[in-house]
Amino acid sequence: MNTETPSSRPALRHLVVRGLAGGLIAGGIAALSFGSVAGAQTIAGFNSNQPVNYAADRIELQDRQNRVVLSGDVQIRQGDLQLTAARTTVAYSDAGSLRIQRIDATGGVTVTRGNERASGNAAVYDFNRRVIVLSGNVALRRGSDTLDGGRLVIDLNSGLSSVDGAGAQSGSGQPGRVSGTFAVPDGD
Repeated sequence: MNTETPSSRPALRHLVVRGLAGGLIAGGIAALSFGSVAGAQTIAGFNSNQPVNYAADRIELQDRQNRVVLSGDVQIRQGDLQLTAARTTVAYSDAGSLRIQRIDATGGVTVTRGNERASGNAAVYDFNRRVIVLSGNVALRRGSDTLDGGRLVIDLNSGLSSVDGAGAQSGSGQPGRVSGTFAVPDGD
C-alpha cells in the first residue's frame, strides 16, 4: 500500500537526497579521517585499552574531584594515537586502581594517528563510550585531502567518523557548512 501523497513527495525526495548526501559524506569522511589505506590500520582496529602516557609543563592532581589537570604543551599518547593541547582535564575513577574515564582538552587541540591529523578548538575523549569528539574550527588532513567543519565525532567502536557544520564558518561565509577537497587519481 502506497501512503505517499503528492504533498509528501518533495519532503520524501528531500529526505532521500539528504540520506544519500549524508551517506556519501560519511563514507568520504571515514575514508579521509582515520580511514583505511592499503596496509594502514583503521581507527576501528584501535585498541583504546592501551596505557595512556602524558607529559605537560604543569600537572595538578585534584584528588577530591578524581581528576588531573595538565597544562602547558600537553602531550597525551595512547599507542599510535597522540593528542596535543594547551590544557586537559583527565577524569578518573578510583576503585582500587585509577581508570581514566574521560579527557577534556582545550586550546589548539590536535589528534594524530599515522599521517592523518584532526584539529579543533576543543576535544572530549570518552573512554567508556570509546568516542572522540572535536569541536570548533575542525580541520581534517590526510595527504592532499582536506575537510573543514564545526564538529567531528570519531567512533572507535565502529571506525566511523562524521563531520557536521555545527558552529562552522565555511570559506563562503555561510555558517553550518562542511567543506573540503578530495584528491583525484592522475588521468594516466
